[in-house]
This record gives sequence, structure tokens and C-alpha cells, in this order.
Amino acid sequence: MTERSRTEYSIVNIAASMGGYALNIILSFICRIVFAHQLSADYLGVNGLFGNILSMLSLTELGIGTAMIYALYRPVAQKDEKKIASYMRVYGTAYKAIGCVVGILGLALIPVLKFIINEPPNIHENIYFLYVLFLFSTASGYFFSYRCSIFMANQRNYIVVAMNYMVVIVQNIAQIIALVLTHNYIVYLVLQVVFTFLSNALISRKAAKDYPYITDKEAPKLEKAEIWDLVKNIKALTVTKLSGILVNNTDNIVITYFKGLIATGLVSNYTLLINMLTSLVTQVFTSITASVGNLNAVGDEEQKYSIFNTLNLANFWIYGWVFVGIIVLANDVIAFCFGKNYIMPETIPIILAINFYMLGMQNIVGIYKSTMGLFKYGQYILLSTAVLNLIGDVVLGKQYGILGIFVATAVARLFTNTWYEPYVIYKHGFKRKFKEYILKYVWFAISLIIATIATYMLCQLVKMTLFVQIIIKGIICILVPNLIFIVMMHRMPEFKALLELVQRVLQKIKGLLHIA
Repeated sequence: MTERSRTEYSIVNIAASMGGYALNIILSFICRIVFAHQLSADYLGVNGLFGNILSMLSLTELGIGTAMIYALYRPVAQKDEKKIASYMRVYGTAYKAIGCVVGILGLALIPVLKFIINEPPNIHENIYFLYVLFLFSTASGYFFSYRCSIFMANQRNYIVVAMNYMVVIVQNIAQIIALVLTHNYIVYLVLQVVFTFLSNALISRKAAKDYPYITDKEAPKLEKAEIWDLVKNIKALTVTKLSGILVNNTDNIVITYFKGLIATGLVSNYTLLINMLTSLVTQVFTSITASVGNLNAVGDEEQKYSIFNTLNLANFWIYGWVFVGIIVLANDVIAFCFGKNYIMPETIPIILAINFYMLGMQNIVGIYKSTMGLFKYGQYILLSTAVLNLIGDVVLGKQYGILGIFVATAVARLFTNTWYEPYVIYKHGFKRKFKEYILKYVWFAISLIIATIATYMLCQLVKMTLFVQIIIKGIICILVPNLIFIVMMHRMPEFKALLELVQRVLQKIKGLLHIA
């Protein structure tokens, strides 16, 4: 197998992610438009609600995936196949047990659904049967998906990404055809279940083929110290994961309780759009996680910190740019794709953009925290994020409805993990003053506010037909924020480093294309 540098692996991972995602995002959005036109808003609500409930059930994973990938970085770098096989054996056993637990807990939640859904939805199908289909799709995935970790640890996540996208693209085409021909939600869901199972099975088979030693049933057991390290990291990650799920996956449940499934369906169009953008940006940074892990395993401290600053600037640039686009374009895009009946007050895309940005700015911080193995820090402050969010959801949701629920999420993040997570990596990872990060974060925020106001004011002058309006506003969103960011950031050392990194990446791409 050909060895590549960290930069080359990152480039290939990003190329695979972005290439597949470009087609996937178009087909997924078309599928959603067809869904909205062929089925009622109640079905959108069901989709959003059950998706949130089953995301919450993933808390049973307890951080095993993150801890296991971290544990694999060193044996992979040292090419210790026996040790890798030992870890994968533990990982496989754990994930199969998790799949069973998710199934059992999911079934136990069935009686609770009637308390969340106060008013019966206007749908033909049995709501409980639909829920069981969702549950099967989620639980069955655990029996195969654990083998993805071997690709991630080897900086070959592009294999997983490419195979996933091939299956999902075919799935979207099949679902679009099924919706147009049958107008049947059950057929749509069955296709989702089948293709999800197929994707996991294909990746599992590919992993066994490329790394046959991971299937070795005679692999030696891990030493007690190694098991203890795993348990310690998983224990720390459990609270973190639980907190993240309670913050990120409860909004639709609360909205359904206070406002009903139709309101959840309306919001889900916005969250779908933002989740697509989040996934698009995440593809870039997820693709470099293994390379950062490799760097943190073998690199020197100054190099780690320098690359962190460069990546953090790139992270701000991308998330800040998209933040502006959400505020300016979200309502126009929703109106064009789904109709003006699906538009929500302008405050909704604004608060969703704020949550998008706040979560996104944790991106590089989270990558460094996990690849440095700093799992034990910040467990309980993240739990306080979840508690604040739930209290805020109930109090503000009752008073201000959907806007209040999303404001609660932003406030909970602001007072907890927005500042604490970077504090951890600065104090325990880089051994540097946290003030350095705060000053840059504030400068980023000032730059973003200026860019947003300037772009918004210019876009307010655009009054044309909806499609042309979207195009003109899109051009303004491309030009104005980026020009302002250049003016505000050009004197920063990491700006110069980012330009040099881009130049190196372009040279590497030319080299890879020449080799291909």
C-alpha cells in the first residue's frame, strides 16, 4: 500500500469528501423538495422528530468510537498489526452490544411517544410502525460500522466517504422515484433502511479485505493498563457525548411538544439546509482529523500550535462566510424550493446561524482535544450546558416559542463549552495563556459582525424575481465577506501561514494528478 504524507492524505480525504458531497447534497435537497411536495408537512415533522429521538439513543455509544480511534493512532503509526487487531476485537464486541442496547431502549420508548406528540399527525400510516423502521435502521448500523475506525486511523477516511456517497446517491435517486410514483412514506423509509444497511455492510467488507488482520479471532487480549486507559477515556467521553446529544438533539422534541408536528416540519426545512452546510464544512475538517492525530502523536509542540492557529483561522473563515449566507439567503432559498408557505420569521435563520457559528468555532478545538487525548477535562461543564439548554428550552420555549428554544441553545453554549473547551487545550495541551485565544476569538467576532452588516445592507437593495434575487445575493455573499476578512486578517501570522498552506496543497494536488 502506497504511503503518503499527512498533507497528501488530507488532500485525498478532502477531495473524496467534497466530490461526493457536491452530488449528494444536490440529490438530497431535490429529494427533500419532492418529499415536501408529495407528502404533507406532518411527514416532515415525523422525520425530524424521530431523527432527534434516535440521535439521542446514540448516547449508548458512550464515546467508545472516539476513544478507540485515539487508541489506534499510535499502533497504526508503529504498524503494530497485532495490537490493532486486539483493539478492533474489543471495539467490535462493544459495538454489537451497543446495537442490542439501542434496539431495546428504542422499543422501551414507544409508550412515551404519545406524551411527546400531543395531537395525532394527519398521516395515513401507523406512527409506531414508522418509528420501528427508524429504530431498525439506527440499531442495525452498529453491527458493521465499527470497522470504519481502521480507515480513519490510517488517514484513509476517503474510502468510507466515497462508499457512503455512492450508496446514498443511489438511495436518493430511488427515493425520489418512489415518492413520485407511489406517494408512499413507508416505501421511502424502507429504501432508507435497506441502503443504510448496504452501506455499512460494504464498508465492513472493504475493511476486512484491506486489513485482513483485523478479523483475527486469535488476536491477543489487551493488557490491563490499556483496557484501563480505554475505560478512563470512555468514562470521560460519556458525559461529553451525553451533553452534546441533549444540547443538539432535543430541540425538535421540545418544538413538537409546544407547537406540534407541523411546526417541527417547518423548522426541519431550515435545519436540513443548515445541516447540509454543516456537513459540507465538516467534510473538510473531518478529513484532516487523522493527520492531526498523527501530528499530535509524533510532532513537536511548536508545530502543533502553529498548525492549530492556521486551521483555526481557516475554520473561522469558512464558518463565518457560511454564517453570513444563512442570514441573507435562507428565507429566499426556502421560498424558492418549498414555497412561501414554508417561510419562517427572519429571526429564525438569524438564531440558527448563530448556533451554527458557535458550534462550528468549536471544530478545530474539538479535533485537537480528541487527538491530544484530553478527554477527561470539561466533562461536567458540558453537562451543565445540557442542563441549561433543557431549562432554557422549557422556560423560553413556553414564553417565546421556537425562537426561545433556539436562543436557549445559544445561551447555554455561550456560558459553558464555548470558552471552556479551548481553555482546556491551551492549558493542558499547548501550555499557553488562554488570553491568546480569547483575543483572536473577539477579533473574529468583530470581523464577522462588520461583514454581516455590510452584506445584509447591500442585499436589502436587491429587489428582483426570486431566482435572480438569490443569484445576485449569492454573488454579494461571495465577494463582500471574503474581502472584509482579508482586510481584517491579512496582518496575522496565521494568515500568511494559511496562504503558504494553500500554495503547498495546490502543488501537492498537481503532483497527485500527475501521478494519477
